[in-house]
Amino acid sequence: MELKINSFEEYKSTYAKSVENPDAFWDEIAKTFVWKKPYSKVCEWDFTKPDVKWFLNGKLNITENALDRHLEKRGNKLALIWEPNDPKERFVRLTYRELYEQVCVFANALKNQGIKKGDRVILYMPMIPELAIAVLACARIGAVHSVVFAGFSAVAIADRIQDAQAKMVITADGLNRGAKQVPLKRVVDEALHTCPTIEKVIVYDCVGWSPNMVEGRDIWWTEAVKGMGKHCPAEEMDAEDLLFILYTSGSTGKPKGVVHTHGGYMVYTAYSFQNVFQYTESDIYWCTADIGWITGHSYILYGPLLSGATTMMFEGVPTYPDPGRFWQVCDKHGVNQFYTAPTAIRALMAYGEDHVLSYSLDSLKVLGTVGEPINVEAWQWYHIHVGKEKCPIVDTWWQTETGGIMISGLGQHSPMRPAHAGFPLPGIQPVLLNQQGEEITENGVEGYLCIKHPWPSILRTTYGDHERCRVTYFSHYKNHYFTGDGAKRDENGMYRIIGRVDDVINVSGHRFGTAEIENAINSNSHVVESAVVGYPHDIKGQGIYAYVVCEKMPEDKEVARAEIVETVVEQIGKIAKPEKIQFVTGLPKTRSGKIMRRILRKVAEGEPDKLGDTSTLLDPDLLDDIVKGAL
Repeated sequence: MELKINSFEEYKSTYAKSVENPDAFWDEIAKTFVWKKPYSKVCEWDFTKPDVKWFLNGKLNITENALDRHLEKRGNKLALIWEPNDPKERFVRLTYRELYEQVCVFANALKNQGIKKGDRVILYMPMIPELAIAVLACARIGAVHSVVFAGFSAVAIADRIQDAQAKMVITADGLNRGAKQVPLKRVVDEALHTCPTIEKVIVYDCVGWSPNMVEGRDIWWTEAVKGMGKHCPAEEMDAEDLLFILYTSGSTGKPKGVVHTHGGYMVYTAYSFQNVFQYTESDIYWCTADIGWITGHSYILYGPLLSGATTMMFEGVPTYPDPGRFWQVCDKHGVNQFYTAPTAIRALMAYGEDHVLSYSLDSLKVLGTVGEPINVEAWQWYHIHVGKEKCPIVDTWWQTETGGIMISGLGQHSPMRPAHAGFPLPGIQPVLLNQQGEEITENGVEGYLCIKHPWPSILRTTYGDHERCRVTYFSHYKNHYFTGDGAKRDENGMYRIIGRVDDVINVSGHRFGTAEIENAINSNSHVVESAVVGYPHDIKGQGIYAYVVCEKMPEDKEVARAEIVETVVEQIGKIAKPEKIQFVTGLPKTRSGKIMRRILRKVAEGEPDKLGDTSTLLDPDLLDDIVKGAL
């Protein structure tokens, strides 16, 4: 069966089928994959618990579908192209056969180091081919991979290791990021002071440093793979066995481990990849994300490889050695589908058009955006200067929790409207609810975006804390998955995402719970309490604005700000650094002690005249000072 939809008419009829009989629809798609043992039932679900199972009793291994099944026809086809940070260095190309062999070698190395089915493995690595190899090797032997973005701090890594009760860390001596080199092994060593479950650390020599190696625990990658065979049988996994845990920020302080499983995630990432990007056999596809985020999991690794595509990995940053780097790489490799974040587009816009106009970009067929809603100006710039007004833009809406793209255009086959994600993919049933939880059925309305029927790659739980999964996603509105986003549906039924309705800030496509940042600020010894909100930022979409109450008002505010920033960077990482820190004598609270963030948001947005109802405030006089001192 052809997974790919080839016209908008076909989309409409496929969508209608998928909603009328979801089980029959997904059954047809799932049958195109290799199963070690067929499933007995397509889906069983109950959102109240929540308990969702797909492809019950089916046995498979996702890597057999991503690697082994391509060997006969596509063994010599390029699976992975790696572009280094420095354009003067050599790029790496791996065929499906070469990638298969390297994954098997490392899978055998993992087994040799005592890793077995069900063990959790943390990866804290640069964007190098070995990260992709290590992820797939974990999946091959049934170990659960948990990739931590290599910009997080030692405290953040330790939290994730402890939560997952991980047995191993795979890392590198350091990484290259633009003109900088960052020590990774040093950060891991610091994290492991509080992580007794870790038995082994495998270290890849990336930048040629000589980090501290703990005898009996640490081993170099080259040593670990020495003498290992090029074949490793794929572990038989149940469709519902854990594939990976990916930690995401929520509105409470502790990051939550979103769990995805082998069967459903496989079916959905392959289906969504082929349709959204309209990939054809000889195309070169490039997603610029980091594998530390869900986008990298689903649309650098699994979705493309399951589809037998040629996928690219990029080690560098968009502005190094100059702001034309993305476009230079597109021309160099003849990229056909290009997928990036609005933040990157806005950052490149700021450097002017010259850096784009120097390149032909003739090979591009589809452009994509991900991570946050794209604003109209960035959309137009992308469409005109990068796509030369001939490439469709797929503005994809989805989440770590959804596992794959939910609402989007399908390449050239869907109508486009700037800053609108578009229509739901087949099998996805979004609804808009009002405050009372009633469905709004007409068009030209706005409401809370929820999903009323499961899809194969829906999260199954939050690791070790199922109740948190229920409360966060399934308790707000009965029998609905709550996305936490508000959305508008236009008169044609196209969706536009308005943004978060809970206490989560989206900085450059990375979600942070306000509580997580507040906890970090509050751990500074001079701070009594703080409140964090998002405000509009020209490049990042949202910036972080912190209101901070200290024991006594700091004499030198700049020094105090620098200290607070240092604390946040130490506990979470640079990506969560507050842009603005306003010192205040108190926070606006209701009589019951709840901080009125709505008011703080309006002040941060520069709209003090739109504070709304302040009658429930405990101390209304505070507001004048906060408004006067706004940054």
